[in-house]
Amino acid sequence: MNPVEPPAEFNDWFDRLWTVSYQVAFKILGDREEAADVAQDALLKTAVRWGRVRSYPVAFAARVAGHRAIDLRRRWSLNPRITPAIPAERTSVEERDELVAALRRLPRRQQEVVVLRYLADLTEADTARALGCSAGTIKQHSARALSALRANLAATSTGA
Repeated sequence: MNPVEPPAEFNDWFDRLWTVSYQVAFKILGDREEAADVAQDALLKTAVRWGRVRSYPVAFAARVAGHRAIDLRRRWSLNPRITPAIPAERTSVEERDELVAALRRLPRRQQEVVVLRYLADLTEADTARALGCSAGTIKQHSARALSALRANLAATSTGA
């Protein structure tokens, strides 16, 4: 394998990895071009680390895309001049901002569980395998994360 070319096995996974990375990024960002850039970054990181992540590539790519999109959204909130014009598709811009802010307040592991389970639509078993823990731990983190998200979003909507 030459350093510029990804392994052949990665090429077989490319379409699925692209789809899940783009899906996660778009759900967080709401901008097609930015989501495509994030997905491209996620696939590059996945290809570079293929030897270590080949047993859970979809989860790895989704996790990278989620972290990158959340970070990018945070940067937009800090510097409004770089915020792209986001069309209101399914979720209003304000609702998306509130959701991302609530996600950022979660502990990192809970963020990862939410991204993999609910944005990338992975099963509990796949999420557990990707994060190196049991399905019970995923259930626990999911319950805590969803409870915290509900509380944060409720507090935001009531102005508390």
